[in-house]
Amino acid sequence: MGNIRTSFVKRMSRELIETHEGKFTTDFDENKKLVEEYSTVSTKHLRNKIAGYVTRLVRNESRQA
Repeated sequence: MGNIRTSFVKRMSRELIETHEGKFTTDFDENKKLVEEYSTVSTKHLRNKIAGYVTRLVRNESRQA
């Protein structure tokens, strides 16, 4: 069983990747800082969820290419 993420987390992650193309990497800690900088997320928990999903999307994208 995997983690189930809300549609908000998925939507925000995809929007951040599209608007700031090339900025996000496969490093979770770096992505945390970028998510905090580029979005208006109010809580640390939500920021970490978004950063984790961004990291996963970037990693999957690099594997396919």
